[in-house]
This record gives sequence, C-alpha cells and structure tokens, in this order.
Amino acid sequence: QVQLAESGGGLVQAGGSLRLSCVASGLTFSRNAMGWFRQPPGKEREFLAAISWSGPYYADSVKGRFTISRDNAKNTVYLQMNSLKPEDTAVYYCAASYGGTYNLKEGNPDYWGQGTPVTVSS
Repeated sequence: QVQLAESGGGLVQAGGSLRLSCVASGLTFSRNAMGWFRQPPGKEREFLAAISWSGPYYADSVKGRFTISRDNAKNTVYLQMNSLKPEDTAVYYCAASYGGTYNLKEGNPDYWGQGTPVTVSS
C-alpha cells in the first residue's frame, strides 16, 4: 500500500520560511516523479513543483521562492518555502507519479498524501 506522509506545516509570519517533507512508502521512490500541490481555502488545488530524473519544474507563482528537492535514500521529497505571503495559506499536498512530471503538472498523479496545513499570518 502506497503512503505519502507530509509534515512540516504550521503557522508562520509573512516573510518567514518553512520546509515541508513528504516520506513515501510502498513504491519504488527513485522511479517516481514527486510533486507538491496546494489548495487555498475555497479554491481549487494547484500545482506548485515537481522533480524527477530530468530536474525540477515550478509553477510561475512560486518560482524563485520555493525549492523542491528529493533524497532517494530517505524516500523523501522536500519543499523549501521562503518569503512566505498570506496568500500562500493553504493545505499542501505531496503527490507521486510513475509516469513522470507531465502527469503531475496536469494535476493527475498516481498517489496523493493527506496534506499538511500552512497558515501565513500578516
């Protein structure tokens, strides 16, 4: 059974930083593209970043502020978030796609995590 477990969310002041982690189990981690999404209150889920053997990809909304990375030895993907803004408040989700980053960017991964909430106060 595949499980994606996010952690690292919480409350932070505007301008601050957080690092989210997602530990994967039940899949061959190194063969999966991994990604991060978020869903702000009352809005649809949106793609943020993905990483695979071909490199990282970012949505324009977070390029330059967020950094995705992975540690295949730990089956973990990270999202470093800097210069946080109140509009970054959302539930953040980890996702995995055996088919590569295309499916992630299309919002159609194979697996989702349960999400971790991030609140940025002004």
